[in-house]
Amino acid sequence: MAIGSKHAGKMAVARRANALPGGSWKETVRRYHQPANWRGIWQLLNTLLPYIGLWYLMYRALAVSAWLTVPLVPVAGAFLLRIFIIFHDCTHGSFFKSRRTNELLGSLLGVLCFTPYYRWRWEHSIHHASAGDLDRRGTGDIWTMTVREYLEASRWKRFAYRLARNPFILFVIAPLVLFLFLERLPGARAARRERLSVHATNAALVLMAIGLSWLFGWKAYLLLQVCIVMVAGSAGVWLFYVQHQFEGVYWERSQEWDYEKAAMQGSSYYKLPRVLQWFSGNIGFHHIHHLSPRIPNYNLERCHKSEPLFRTVKPVTLLSSLKSFNFRLWDERRRRMVGYPSPTAKLNGLNG
Repeated sequence: MAIGSKHAGKMAVARRANALPGGSWKETVRRYHQPANWRGIWQLLNTLLPYIGLWYLMYRALAVSAWLTVPLVPVAGAFLLRIFIIFHDCTHGSFFKSRRTNELLGSLLGVLCFTPYYRWRWEHSIHHASAGDLDRRGTGDIWTMTVREYLEASRWKRFAYRLARNPFILFVIAPLVLFLFLERLPGARAARRERLSVHATNAALVLMAIGLSWLFGWKAYLLLQVCIVMVAGSAGVWLFYVQHQFEGVYWERSQEWDYEKAAMQGSSYYKLPRVLQWFSGNIGFHHIHHLSPRIPNYNLERCHKSEPLFRTVKPVTLLSSLKSFNFRLWDERRRRMVGYPSPTAKLNGLNG
């Protein structure tokens, strides 16, 4: 995917944001930009300490019976997901007031999340600058084709796309492949700092694996670690999927793409039960996050409630989000997500 220079991309986003109508939301989000160090510290304590405790508890349970660890794995995975949200905030420089503290904490948490800090921050910034833009797909997002692209693709490419979008592959296999293997590779377009971030994270992971294998035994470590990563990764990919693949989602070509619409219509308000909202670090307020990534996760809900414009966004509930399983392609003609076309669609002129 071709992208412009980093400076030009930032200027383009800034121009679009400054040209938005109804500027009241800008003053609103600014009030929630400022991180609160005490809230960040409390969030770290109520996330990391239970996660460490669960690791030890699972190890002790495993010594008695593997079945005793089964109900503990989803809980540990939920805490790892919450750790990833804190890591994610650090990449936006929003979790603590100090830039250096965010970078140091993010790098350390990246080891727990199997994700190199600087490489992921670079890719994620591209996602924020291009979400909802049909002409800038391909970095930090889920592979999404238009109906026309799908119908004109080769048989092999259509097969690969269907395989990649298969729920079992997308939400079970892909997270494991992504976090255990793909995140270990620097990437062809990565700059020197991003490459070093990958290598440093890989080295730290080796040291962590050696240390925990010495404490728990390598078989117990691998079993518990892989299961926890699978749960957290699957939940994280599902959240990301629902946040950008839902009924009424926004996609436009670059010349028509609008910053506010991409945030407010192209990112969902995923209204989760309170316990799931807590474990997912308020990331369900994704429309607010895309409108202003500088807002820490612990301020997102209050920001959402403070501005009438934000409350006009139709929520996606846990039940209604299940519809997203049926969304496969973007239909440019009908401006909506649709399923796969019938084999005769191209002959019938349905190549929207």
